[in-house]
Amino acid sequence: MKIQVVIPARLASSRLPEKLLLRVDGRSVLQHTYEAACRAKGIAGVTVAVDDPRLAQEVDGFGGQALMTSPDWESGTDRIAEVALQMPDVDLFVNVQGDEPEIEPAAIEQVSGLLAEHPTADIATLATPIRNLATLEDPNCVKVVVSPNGQALYFSRAAVPHIRGGVTPVELAAQPPLFWQHIGLYAYRRDFLLWFATQPPAMLERAEKLEQLRALAAGRSIVVGYVESVAAGIDTLADFEAFCARYESR
Repeated sequence: MKIQVVIPARLASSRLPEKLLLRVDGRSVLQHTYEAACRAKGIAGVTVAVDDPRLAQEVDGFGGQALMTSPDWESGTDRIAEVALQMPDVDLFVNVQGDEPEIEPAAIEQVSGLLAEHPTADIATLATPIRNLATLEDPNCVKVVVSPNGQALYFSRAAVPHIRGGVTPVELAAQPPLFWQHIGLYAYRRDFLLWFATQPPAMLERAEKLEQLRALAAGRSIVVGYVESVAAGIDTLADFEAFCARYESR
């Protein structure tokens, strides 16, 4: 089974302009992410799906493989579907966000293995327990509700499942966990990606701004694996400064 990692990379970013080109130790955020992804075992390679010549130039500059894609895609999954059309020999594609320079290679291996182990699933993704109220109530933290057999039931920016009467420390400490933070790392089957690109965004997807809801709204299967912690992504200047501090303290 051939597995390709694809990093969908957009130059525009609302909260931190051109964040993928910001540099730490002489390397861009995008290069740090690419190099981390390349350390994953069992993959055929890593491709950066870019939407702007400046990103293509950046990838070429550090010796990576860049593929120019349409600037009009609404989601990273749509962008990866364009890549899938050009790689007919690849069975599974893993979506690694370009703004996650501290992505664990083991997480890439886990999510691709999870999809390989569940032949009826269209997508595999990961989640980590939420143990504090601030994270649960943060709309920038995407939550996932998971069935007992590990299937995703819903994704939301709201605090789900809703606790009637209010969340207490009891619910936050529940074992097994009641609340799960979705990690934006996916593995997809090639045929699913080709289907996805033909579908218009679903109503729920537009409401929550979450592309995975297009799949759930159509009845497609998403299997969820669990990890104890999540690598910090870079959305704001504070996130970038925190990454710089962690990097310099190594």
